[in-house]
Amino acid sequence: MSTRTTSRRAIRRRALVTLTTMSAALAAFTFPAGATTVAAAATAVDQCPYLDDAAHTAVTHTVATAAHTDAHTITVDDTCAYPESVAADNGYLYTGNISNGTVYRGRIGAKTLEPFLPGGQDGRAQATGIKTTGDRLLVAGAFKGNFFVYTKTGKLVSSYTVPDTDEKSLVNDAAVAPDGDVYITDSFRAVVYRIPAAEVHAPATGAHRTLQVAYHLPDYVPDQSNGNGIVTSPDGKSLIIGYWYSGALYRLTLATGEIRKIDAPPLHSADGIARRGNTLYIARSVDNTIATVRLSGDGTRGTVVSERTYPGADTATGIAVVRNRLVVTNSQMDTFLYHDPLTRSVFTLASLPVS
Repeated sequence: MSTRTTSRRAIRRRALVTLTTMSAALAAFTFPAGATTVAAAATAVDQCPYLDDAAHTAVTHTVATAAHTDAHTITVDDTCAYPESVAADNGYLYTGNISNGTVYRGRIGAKTLEPFLPGGQDGRAQATGIKTTGDRLLVAGAFKGNFFVYTKTGKLVSSYTVPDTDEKSLVNDAAVAPDGDVYITDSFRAVVYRIPAAEVHAPATGAHRTLQVAYHLPDYVPDQSNGNGIVTSPDGKSLIIGYWYSGALYRLTLATGEIRKIDAPPLHSADGIARRGNTLYIARSVDNTIATVRLSGDGTRGTVVSERTYPGADTATGIAVVRNRLVVTNSQMDTFLYHDPLTRSVFTLASLPVS
């Protein structure tokens, strides 16, 4: 790693830290008055929305490159897509737009994802973590502090809001336990929410409910992005949660609520997590890498097997195992969060070999 690259990553991290300390930025996003001056040669693409009042920090944007010969590109059909997360079922691939809440989908193997659920519909103004379970589609609502359950045909089953809405929130990602219950992280609140399986699979009445806290998490740093990616353990009895700021991994036992830090090297900027067997695939957004972590049999230790990037990696925030491949989002999140110029006018996901 060159000194120059390290410096750029440090600048990016400081910029996001600045963002998370600005509570006014969490309420809404808009087109800032100075948007036309973000890039020297502004275009229509440069007018994509930003998080309101985010840090206008001058950050040199870099795109990771690597010799990965079997990387395929999937395009999102929207000039301002900001795809934060990704999920798949047996037939479709889904991603969501953190800037306006649009959900996109396309057949697995298709080269383009099309709008499926319009942004703003049902109060869904932002979209982060996306998951599927049975005939349901789950969408986290990011800084807006909400969460949505849909049928696969797009009907709203129910929407949820965090309790105590005066406290800032970042409803970030979700995991589905073997019994069908859904567990949700909040990067600004040291909790895990739970939605019972019966509510997830209830009739699509559009009911509105309050998210219920199931567990409390340790080691949250105030005004930082903490608990983020979440998956179930290989035996289905625990949750594995990655912390963005510290890079730590935690194992939460569902039956008892016991939480222990997994003995593994810190993976700072750990964002989305996918699991196959006892192997975790972790998207590290600032680093533009994918870390492969092998869990021990008892789940108490994690070994970093590899870290890799790929051509066009651009703030990799979401990751999913789709058949025999990894699909990763090139979110260009640095533009949304702190007003970097867009690297590309087209938003994409990358499909890579699992290993």
